[in-house]
Amino acid sequence: MEKQGQLNLEVEGDDEGYTRWLAGRRLAVTEMARRLNLPLGHEVEVLTTAVEGGGRTQAGSLMVRRFPRDWPGRLCASAGLRAALRATTADVIHHHSLWLRPLHYAREAARRRSAPLVISPRGMMSPWAWQHHALRKRVAAAFIHPGALAAAQGWHATSVEEAADIRRLGFRQPVCVAPNGVTLPPAEQLLAARATWHERCPALRGRPVALFYSRFHRKKRLRELLQLWLAESRGDWFLLIAGLPEEYTLAEVRGWITAAHAAERVAAFDGSGLPAPYGVASLFLLPSHSENFGLVIAEAMAAGVPALVTDQTPWGGLNRDDRGWCVPWNDYHRNLVAALAEGPDQLRVRGARAQRWVLEEYSWANSARDLAAFYRQLGEPSP
Repeated sequence: MEKQGQLNLEVEGDDEGYTRWLAGRRLAVTEMARRLNLPLGHEVEVLTTAVEGGGRTQAGSLMVRRFPRDWPGRLCASAGLRAALRATTADVIHHHSLWLRPLHYAREAARRRSAPLVISPRGMMSPWAWQHHALRKRVAAAFIHPGALAAAQGWHATSVEEAADIRRLGFRQPVCVAPNGVTLPPAEQLLAARATWHERCPALRGRPVALFYSRFHRKKRLRELLQLWLAESRGDWFLLIAGLPEEYTLAEVRGWITAAHAAERVAAFDGSGLPAPYGVASLFLLPSHSENFGLVIAEAMAAGVPALVTDQTPWGGLNRDDRGWCVPWNDYHRNLVAALAEGPDQLRVRGARAQRWVLEEYSWANSARDLAAFYRQLGEPSP
């Protein structure tokens, strides 16, 4: 296919976080960029910031460029990134996330190039997220990237629910719904991960395991989930908490477990540098306040693990065909009890149904084609 121009995708992030933990957003951005690249005839480059140093990484045909952060580092300010965007010849500028300085640089570059600016909010426009630290976000909208949200020519949402969030906040620009994709994990990968986690946590051996695998953040209702789990006996079930310590530290989470004298039925680990633990799980739990997509939910299903999530995630399809559970938080405990009461064979059947569904419905190739068509639409002259 003939080249369609160059596309810059920006990700706020740092090298340490990028290599220690492929958080859902970073993984999704780079995979989508890779799919948009040569297979669809685009030239795609990912630009991001780094806490220390910079450099280039070649991932197949995809170039990832990292630029050192300047003061204030928390806002991902970077003179190098700004200069790179001032020099870009991109036909489309696509920025991921809100509230940080690179969005201002992206808006500047799009205006200079007369190129469409596309913004992916990545869950930051859900009602819960929008109200969390609301004053800081109003300041960011006015001073960190002034006018950027209104200047966007288009939005990229990863679910129809996220598209509705964008509309609810009054934005009327075109929205492309292009979900993250999912791939089938190789059986040997799941077996190797299972062996790693059994070695790391011997208590997992021979027991049914419920898995929480996400960031340690109040948005995920981690503390509430632990309290719910400990509210009554769960029989032989074991709760494995793994992920990225963030708002809650690993020591803090382990302190909750110790204080509840629950070390024989719950364990917590920093998942950085370890394989995803889907291979040890019989049930996946994520009672989030909100998710724009929830890549870990999709990954769990792709691994054949049924999920119990809240209806503030875009996974209502779990409730069809007995694939799993997507329920209000007020009903979460009742459904948790029901899920834990199912036998291993019944859970495996649910997991197999969820796996077939998610692999059929969520394709990186399809989403990349939809996003590429959206870019072309935005770049066409108005009639």
